[in-house]
Amino acid sequence: MQLPAHGHEVRPWSPGRRQGSKADRTLDRIDVAIPPRIADVEYVAPADIAAVLESAAIAVARLEAGFGEHLAPLGDFLLRSESVASSKIESVNAGWHAFGRALAGGKATDDAKSQLAAVHALTAMVDAAGRREITVDDLLEAHRLLMAPDFYTAHDSGRIRTVQNWIGGSDYTPIGALYVPPPPELVPGLLDDLIQFANRSDLPIVAQAAIAHAQFESIHPFTDGNGRIGRALISAILRRRQLTRRITVPLASVMLADTNKYFAQLNSYRTGAVDTFVDYLARAAKHASNASEDSARALAELPERWTLRARPRANSADEALISQLLDAPILNADSAQAITGTSDASTYRALGRLTDSGVLEVISASKRHQIWAATDVLAELDALSRAIGRRVLDIP
Repeated sequence: MQLPAHGHEVRPWSPGRRQGSKADRTLDRIDVAIPPRIADVEYVAPADIAAVLESAAIAVARLEAGFGEHLAPLGDFLLRSESVASSKIESVNAGWHAFGRALAGGKATDDAKSQLAAVHALTAMVDAAGRREITVDDLLEAHRLLMAPDFYTAHDSGRIRTVQNWIGGSDYTPIGALYVPPPPELVPGLLDDLIQFANRSDLPIVAQAAIAHAQFESIHPFTDGNGRIGRALISAILRRRQLTRRITVPLASVMLADTNKYFAQLNSYRTGAVDTFVDYLARAAKHASNASEDSARALAELPERWTLRARPRANSADEALISQLLDAPILNADSAQAITGTSDASTYRALGRLTDSGVLEVISASKRHQIWAATDVLAELDALSRAIGRRVLDIP
């Protein structure tokens, strides 16, 4: 199926500051893209892509039913994996140890704070979509949460842009840009149209999520953070349509494994080749779900492995901590004591024994405010990302 290709209009341009090259300083016109309206689009997939969509939906449903229902910590695990991978696409990469410190409230780098903010934004989006229809306000709130740690962008957080933006090219003007989104006065109407499309219930679920994501990225409604919010919209639609109830499909890991292919697929959508992007995202959902099943099995085996490694006494603080490590793989002294229900001294001794046995690792530099991590869980996060990356080779 083809959508109309994005239109283009020439608009006047007035450089805000006399900076950049001579071409930047003398630019007086720009070519902006005008995405088509999609609220009432009837999408019918060709037979081959319909088969891929069906297999993707089955893979997601199998992950949800097979592990989402019976392995409660998998939901948080996959949500964090998706948020971190989505951040890495934007070159925000703190590393799992730094991210763990941010998660536990420790001293954190700017990248770690940004990755944690992406978790909060994605959580807000999928939680809201699980309760009711998606709204523009949901996008604005997620954007506010995402941009909150950045002092320089806080002014624009949670607000639709009122300026022209562009992707690539010059820092000062859209000269040489890879893509110039629609002018700001068109953005509110385009977003309302997109939200109508996102709340329909008569479309193949994965296709709907794919088209909504590509349309969002074409609108580019914020001055920054569009990629992460647009990818969160995919998960929100899967949740609203109840294909997922507890888990988040780690689609961003597929995109991260080959960003050139991901951006090329978005560009193909702008030419009207909607089937191409739908096929790409459906295959991504299938591969990410299958890889996540392997990670779920690995996670389910960890408590027994920890017990064999640490050999805790029955009803001890050590045993209590091990039983909760999948739910809370990052701990500080307060959260650990809340789990053990024992004294400070008893909790610290348990943490020390689990550290000595290799179940936990201290990941903070501060002696006064220590943070512990179940490193096997962090290692599995990396293993999932690598496994998904290997499967990307199968996506045309």
